[in-house]
Amino acid sequence: MTIPAPAAPTSTAPKQKSPVGLAALIVGAVAFVFAIVPVLSFIAWLPAIAAIVLGIIGLVQKGRARGFAWAGIALGVVAWIVAIVVSISSVAGLAGAVSEAVESASAAPVAPSSIAAPAETAEAEPAEASAPAEPAQPAVPSDFISALAQAESYSNIMHMSKAGVFDQLTSEYGGQFTPEAAQYAIDNVSADWNANALESAKTFRDSMSMSPAAIYDQLVSEYGSKFTAEEAQYAVDNLG
Repeated sequence: MTIPAPAAPTSTAPKQKSPVGLAALIVGAVAFVFAIVPVLSFIAWLPAIAAIVLGIIGLVQKGRARGFAWAGIALGVVAWIVAIVVSISSVAGLAGAVSEAVESASAAPVAPSSIAAPAETAEAEPAEASAPAEPAQPAVPSDFISALAQAESYSNIMHMSKAGVFDQLTSEYGGQFTPEAAQYAIDNVSADWNANALESAKTFRDSMSMSPAAIYDQLVSEYGSKFTAEEAQYAVDNLG
């Protein structure tokens, strides 16, 4: 009779740890820490979702331990819920603090501000303006004075017109003065040109027996007395 050999006991190999599950656990722990901090709770949902996703990946891996994966998923879910609660509480507390501050500010009596009266500024009395010094009169050249003396003679004795006096002063057969000296004499001579025209008209009438029209033409002629038309007309109108 043959006795069968006993069967060798089968040994089951232990499952290896899942790196993804471990990562899910670590990220879940970080998410939970973020969730309980008021400021960080607003972003704690990011690592919480990451922990859940990593945990799910760790669960579907074959031949890997699933303990870390389950722990990571659990921490992610808890962190998400805690983050929502802490965030809502933080917002409510902040809103209450702002509301109380506004109410306190509106209820506080406003102290009247003391407005300082502006200091009276003494108006400075304007200084008396000093009279401007009269500019020194430039010395008149001697030839200008001589031209003026001759112009007085031509006007008072010969009853010449303004243009006639100027031409006589600058003529090479007359005074031979410069145009500047002659103009100075014309500008400063004391003469009544209308009266000179009238005296010349009387001379033409009495000495040459000329008609009023001829006298007028002689008075205004560029080859004659060279009076202006107004001066000649004055003379004709006042011949008497």
